Amino acid sequence: MTAIFAATSTRLQEQVSGQKHRGKIARPAKRIAALSALALLAACQSVIPKGGDVAGAGPKPEPIVIPADGRHQVALLLPVTGPDGDVGLSIANAAELAMADTNSTVKINLKTYDTALGVAAAAQRAVADGNKLILGPLRGDNVVTAADIARTKNVPIISFSNDIGVAGRNVYLLGHLPSQSVDRIVRFAKAKGKTRFGAVVSNNVYGQRASSNLTKSVLDAGGTLVNIQSADDSQASVDAAVARLKAAGPMDAILIGGTGGWARTVAPSLKKAKVNGQILGTELWNIDGGLSRTAELRGAWFASVADGYYRQFAQKYSARYGKAPLRLSSLGYDAILLTSRVAQQWQLGTTFPITNLTDPGGFIGIDGAFRFSGNGLSERMLEVQEIRSGQFAIIEAAPGAFAK
Repeated sequence: MTAIFAATSTRLQEQVSGQKHRGKIARPAKRIAALSALALLAACQSVIPKGGDVAGAGPKPEPIVIPADGRHQVALLLPVTGPDGDVGLSIANAAELAMADTNSTVKINLKTYDTALGVAAAAQRAVADGNKLILGPLRGDNVVTAADIARTKNVPIISFSNDIGVAGRNVYLLGHLPSQSVDRIVRFAKAKGKTRFGAVVSNNVYGQRASSNLTKSVLDAGGTLVNIQSADDSQASVDAAVARLKAAGPMDAILIGGTGGWARTVAPSLKKAKVNGQILGTELWNIDGGLSRTAELRGAWFASVADGYYRQFAQKYSARYGKAPLRLSSLGYDAILLTSRVAQQWQLGTTFPITNLTDPGGFIGIDGAFRFSGNGLSERMLEVQEIRSGQFAIIEAAPGAFAK
């Protein structure tokens, strides 16, 4: 193990044990939750658990039942089979790695329920088995179903979704929210002298939200919104949208609001039509390394969670599982770190203390510093990256403290 990795592990272990963290990002927080010692990741064999046990607390106070194993009961709702199984399994594996790191500090019994077999059935079983907290599900529509069931026993949910429409009423979103990445990149571009903004967004829910987020962010930043066009995945639709965008007039910054794959379709169309302007992207680009090999996207800027801790985590994950993790797997690791930190003030057999989730000082994880608001949305510290040949380069680090 390298010296730098060992030093990182020491700092993070101090946070898990409740001591003051002296790291650069976390310094302003008084009670900041942290990555535990990543150096220990290789110490434990990880498997996807099955089943579940124990009873949950209802909307009205119930007798406190101390679990026989002396551990907090936590459910992980993810698709570990089926079409989304690769994503779900990667997140679940990451959660198990975090369990290995935090198990000596806070006792948690984590059980995985496969939502690919039916999210309602998975949630019903998790609640019936007595889990006091649900981590997951992955998709927003699944969160709605799971939350309706979980509320019957007053079981809160920390979801991996980024669908803001499902947040609130004991549902907290750990997923990376597009509104924050759009606002971050617009403000960065404005600070660099870009004043006239346009966009081509995907013709789906994500694109619609990117469009509304861009409108607000440009207004708040004092810029001018020239035009926004939407398109489906076909090249003909993209080309037509780009032509309409060009006809709207000159602009010096153009947001491509969609996945990395969709950006690879839009960028060549912009270049072919000679639509000039700084290309901007969203947080979805960070999970697509293939963008760094797309010539038309070189020099593009996008806002993202920080990758510093993630690279160290990815090495340990690869050593354990023999393959690289998917970028979203960090959400599983951070969910366990967050749970472990809050669980230090969690009495066995009682409901999960959700009020501790909204500590204004926030928490820190693989994806950097974050905190929850009372409406269930997360706020993250984002850095700005630039696409260069074969790599993403940091051109502005994440802020060092949350605004009060």
